[in-house]
Amino acid sequence: MKSIKSIFKIGNGPSSSHTVGPYNAALVFRKRYPDADEYKVVLYGSLAMTGDGHGTANAIRAAIPDAEISYDVQTDIASLPHPNTMDFAALKSGAVTGRARVMSIGGGSVSFEGEHDSENDDVYPQKNFSEILDCCEEHKITLPEFVYGYESDDVRDYLREIWHAMTECIQRGLKTEGILPGGLGIDRKAKKLFNTVSYNEGFDVTMDRFISAFAYAVCEENASEGRVVTAPTCGSCGVIPAVLYHMQNYRGFSEDEIIDALAVAGIIGDVISTNASISGAQCGCQAEIGSACSMAAGALASLYGLGLGQIEYAAEVAMEHNLGLTCDPVNGLVQIPCIERNAVAAMRAINAVNLSRFLFKTRKISFDTVVETMYRTGLDMDEKYKETAHGGLAQMYGKQQEE
Repeated sequence: MKSIKSIFKIGNGPSSSHTVGPYNAALVFRKRYPDADEYKVVLYGSLAMTGDGHGTANAIRAAIPDAEISYDVQTDIASLPHPNTMDFAALKSGAVTGRARVMSIGGGSVSFEGEHDSENDDVYPQKNFSEILDCCEEHKITLPEFVYGYESDDVRDYLREIWHAMTECIQRGLKTEGILPGGLGIDRKAKKLFNTVSYNEGFDVTMDRFISAFAYAVCEENASEGRVVTAPTCGSCGVIPAVLYHMQNYRGFSEDEIIDALAVAGIIGDVISTNASISGAQCGCQAEIGSACSMAAGALASLYGLGLGQIEYAAEVAMEHNLGLTCDPVNGLVQIPCIERNAVAAMRAINAVNLSRFLFKTRKISFDTVVETMYRTGLDMDEKYKETAHGGLAQMYGKQQEE
């Protein structure tokens, strides 16, 4: 398994696969061919179908100004090495001087076809969560200790930078009002949610509303192409920050404890990325929101000091009840149903932890089994439900507007 640094990346929204990944790929390609006087990029598959709404062209042009970008929407996704595939070409005086095919594989990570990338090197010898738990039990260590034992010495500092970026994103989002870009006319709601009630009221519904506000704050920043953290993607970036921000600021957990919880979230996301996918274009929203919900549940269970079996059960429950979730962004924007879905998933993560406290001994499904199930479900899912904006809610919204 790779480093958990591959799960958490700082970048600009609205999509890790469609903006952060293409931006990173374009930066690398431009550095390889700095003397080119012309660059051409062809977007395929999901990138072609939802690139406008996800800001793909803007991201590429931020790295390569004046790049000529075209869209091949006719390509059969099944014929591509990945649903998020790009072809780059560098030209000098009209002659091609370099080419590269790049896949945006999820969470802002990219893969250049036929090339080795050190980011994809294994850091952990374990292949799944079961092997991780065996290691923890054998050495009598916690999951954060497991992570720190394999990662580089700077991983805590890296996670602290990630956490600060998450909290700053929430704080910006809670202060900002207005209409989200893209043409749907959606009001930013985080500030209104946050100011509607007070924590002093002491009702559970108050907690729900505030955690929802935190999730909305992050996702509205993401939809506005603001600075966010992939967790594990931009489309699911609000779940983990919302849960952990509440725990630090209103339940008294220290920043160091939050960092340890992020380490747990990271290793859970790493397991999913290794054995399934975190890409909506590959496996639907179950791979994005399902993964984020699972990561948040595991992090929260660890934060509360629950045992390894309870942490696994919390992560499993969170993923299991997102199985089959489609990725059907209206107008190709990361707004409907994405923003609301993050808030719902944050609360579902808390519910999963509550169940795990008491019922983990009765569980029948392992976390590894539910991850494999998610992946197979994603492969079986009709392509139009995997970030194409051609099916599901996206399609029905279009029909509604026509009536």
